[in-house]
Amino acid sequence: MAKKLYVGGIPYSSTDAGLKEAFSKAGNVVSASVITDRMTGRSKGFGFVEMSSDEEAMAAIDMWNGKDFEGRMLTVSEARPMTDRPPRRGDM
Repeated sequence: MAKKLYVGGIPYSSTDAGLKEAFSKAGNVVSASVITDRMTGRSKGFGFVEMSSDEEAMAAIDMWNGKDFEGRMLTVSEARPMTDRPPRRGDM
């Protein structure tokens, strides 16, 4: 079963492809995405990587958590499920 990882501290210049390439060293990457701001299109400095198995996800955490990636230290952990949030003032 695929396991989704949260990746924080991603350099603002990083791309989905670069993130996928880096995490593929730990195993098979199902998907990788850098989260961007809707208005500006710029990276928010975090993203998600989905690994194809729990074992590969743990290997990726061991390999990348607290390590340098393109000049910044990454924080890598198991992603938490998305929860409902109240609407922002601009979304009403």
